[in-house]
Amino acid sequence: MANTRERYCVEDLRKERASCNFNQEELTNLIDGGKEFTDFRRKINASFLNDPAYDDEIPPDYLSHEDRYSNELRKACHTFLKLRNENYTMEEFQSYGPTMLLKDGNPLALHMGMFYDALKGQCTEEQQQRWLGRVKRGEIIGTYAQTELGHGTFVRGLETTATYDLRTQEFVLHSPTITSTKWWPGCLGKTSSYAVVMAQLYSKGKCYGPHPFFVQLRDEKTHRSMPGVTLGEIGPRAGLNTNDNGFLRFNNYRIPRTNMLMKHSQVLKDGTYVKPGHAKLAYGTMVVTRVSLIFHSYKQLQRAVTIATRYSAVRRQSEMVPGYV
Repeated sequence: MANTRERYCVEDLRKERASCNFNQEELTNLIDGGKEFTDFRRKINASFLNDPAYDDEIPPDYLSHEDRYSNELRKACHTFLKLRNENYTMEEFQSYGPTMLLKDGNPLALHMGMFYDALKGQCTEEQQQRWLGRVKRGEIIGTYAQTELGHGTFVRGLETTATYDLRTQEFVLHSPTITSTKWWPGCLGKTSSYAVVMAQLYSKGKCYGPHPFFVQLRDEKTHRSMPGVTLGEIGPRAGLNTNDNGFLRFNNYRIPRTNMLMKHSQVLKDGTYVKPGHAKLAYGTMVVTRVSLIFHSYKQLQRAVTIATRYSAVRRQSEMVPGYV
């Protein structure tokens, strides 16, 4: 890899690198957290970046919105299978894998991140045994549906309701207003068949605030939306257009009582609400996600700083070759 880099290196940049007065490898190890992490990062990066499956036959900018999504979904599925075949975990790929491997968003990003993290952090052991294996194997694909058309960061103001029906021991999910429409979740528009849905929990006539629920949105065989579920893609955006951000509405859609994620709080068969040790535990998934945003921002800043530094080393204001016009 180093030989290839030097072979195509312009002379100005070669001179800048030669004049470096510190140990570059030592600094790299420090940034990565140790030599073993640098070695692992280089190994996983080489595996993915040298894989021809990520090549584009046609530059994405020349593709339609539909074809761009299909192309990136192909790569996302390949990534999922590659992780399994080469024995890498999702966490290892997210921490050490190459950034921007999928150029305009990952159609499986929320499945590999928020959906998986929510189930891992909010489910009981019995619920994890029911769902987590299928999620990790990619047998079911999911997303995290929290943000609504009228409510973004104001989670306490969410309007989607989950009302417990004591007679059938089910929760009834409903979108009572236009502003209660789930709006913007990635991987929702076309990709996902399941979601962790944040909704206001009602039992015995009392509201207990937002809680997470495991909800099937589409039929696993036909991929058609379930009766009582309306969903789709919100359309092209300024960026990340292959992440199929979507909308979602419920019309008195029923799910089993046991589909409430019950690690921290529960609704018993008789409708009794068992409160969590701390009221904010239900927000744990978003806390993890916001930490990951900082982490991925730093990785993108690394790329930007590298590009800017290299460009500043080679840019000339006058003629490229002295005396040549």
